[in-house]
Amino acid sequence: MQISVEGSLVYARAAGAADREQSRPMRENTIFRMASLTKPIVSAAALALVAKRLLALDEPITTWLPSFRPRTKSGKRPDICVRHLLTHTAGLDYGFDEFRDLFLDLGIGNGLDRPGLGFNDQLARLAEVPLKFDPGHGWGYSLSTDVLGAVIAEAATAVLPDVVKQHVTLPLKMRDTTFWPRDADALAVPYADAVPRPVRMSDPHELPIGGGRVRFSPSRVSNPDSFPSGGAGMVGTASDFMTFLEAIRLGGSPILDPVHAALMTTDQLPEAADFPEAGWRFGMGGAVLCDPTVTRTPHDTGTWRWSGGYGHDWFVNPRRALTVVSMTNTAFEGSDGAFPLNLRDAIYYALGCS
Repeated sequence: MQISVEGSLVYARAAGAADREQSRPMRENTIFRMASLTKPIVSAAALALVAKRLLALDEPITTWLPSFRPRTKSGKRPDICVRHLLTHTAGLDYGFDEFRDLFLDLGIGNGLDRPGLGFNDQLARLAEVPLKFDPGHGWGYSLSTDVLGAVIAEAATAVLPDVVKQHVTLPLKMRDTTFWPRDADALAVPYADAVPRPVRMSDPHELPIGGGRVRFSPSRVSNPDSFPSGGAGMVGTASDFMTFLEAIRLGGSPILDPVHAALMTTDQLPEAADFPEAGWRFGMGGAVLCDPTVTRTPHDTGTWRWSGGYGHDWFVNPRRALTVVSMTNTAFEGSDGAFPLNLRDAIYYALGCS
């Protein structure tokens, strides 16, 4: 875990085990499967291409992916634009609940499972799933950032890992943040919620969340035939991710200009798109707090945050120049359980903000 206040790292600690069975301790430089912490990094890469006019926010993605034209339930094939992918307003889905059976039947990956599945097969299968709503007329967490990764690769005429390295991780010196780890055995071992204590993930491993289920395949990260998932495919460290968040908080340099960095940290949803959490909206990389009076949170207006399914959580409170990164190897307690909420409250209490 790392905590930065006004640009200074005030707390950094590693605790517990990176591999419980082998008695391998967690260290401050331990590398984790990042899951959805991948999304803001890939979104930043996309916005870097927008700034260079290699992408346009409101241009249909068929410019780069001409065969990707999913239908609505009524049979229409509406245009999906880059903006829709960045804000999760495209009408796509993740297949965790409503379309779960269809995703299983078609063999669609979620970026965490199905080792060996390539981009072309993934996109062709995903295009068979009906859109949940017309693009721009709703909000739904989805495979949008995976599709965005395919768009990025086409627009830059390079593979997604190289584009992300050129535009984000190399300029920020995020040396341990990649799509394919140098040594997969050195990663933190992923564990899954269980009673009386978490269990080492099998491969595959399913976990319930909300009204649905999420499937993990930890071996995916070491399979070079797997498509580089823009939504969940990277590995990295807490310190690297802190570097990234601080760059965005301070205006984006050296990877983005302030105008494009602000798109990540401010509400970018159309009025027709309701966000499921009261008081929160969504930018191009995370949720944004717009009305703290209706939330049970010590965060200030303008705070932006998100989490990662392997057990990670982060938030940035610009008003207090406070940035927090918590990376664990326990799904979903580390991302959606009591742990991140208790940690949040403890941090604000320690800072005298409660």
